[in-house]
Amino acid sequence: MDLPKPILDAADISSITQLILRERESRDLGRWDRMRDCFWPESLVRVSWYSGNGAGFVDGSIDMARRGILAKHRLGPPLVNLNGERAVATFAAIIDLPAKLQGLEFTLSSHARFLYRAEKRVGTWLLMGFDAIYMRDELTPSLPGQTITVSPEEVKKFRSTYRMLSYFMSSQGYEVNSNLAGEDRPDLVAALNDELYGWAGIKV
Repeated sequence: MDLPKPILDAADISSITQLILRERESRDLGRWDRMRDCFWPESLVRVSWYSGNGAGFVDGSIDMARRGILAKHRLGPPLVNLNGERAVATFAAIIDLPAKLQGLEFTLSSHARFLYRAEKRVGTWLLMGFDAIYMRDELTPSLPGQTITVSPEEVKKFRSTYRMLSYFMSSQGYEVNSNLAGEDRPDLVAALNDELYGWAGIKV
């Protein structure tokens, strides 16, 4: 007996949600093979420090961990927009990075909205894309009372929505993309939404 569409859709939404959580948990826990298995080969990842396919993103994440930059993620509940065998999922997230600047230890927290694209092939959902819309960031000292001074000149070339993230990642030798979607650039946010939801055949 064929199941009703709402039940089939609910099963797909659950599968997509678990897929996204599996990819993020694998990233945080260093389960690299499991993370790699979450992406289709031709997937596209575009974040501050990386642009390329999912496999390359995993390799870059391994390298980052080896450098001692052990990112952790705080995730809001995903909202999955489903259209047949394609879907776009969005949720709020905070990326926490241990940062050492001017000899002091901090946590750099970048607030963003994550957007994932997923596609179902031969009954299996895997990721086709991962993007972020940046909102703001902040540095919190590991020891209360310590402060860091960053001159406006040092960070004037960086966007306000991921300024300290760009500053820190640049200090670690990463080339940061300054043309990503962010709340300071609603035109780029609109273009990204049009691209992702258009791919899935979903009205924004």
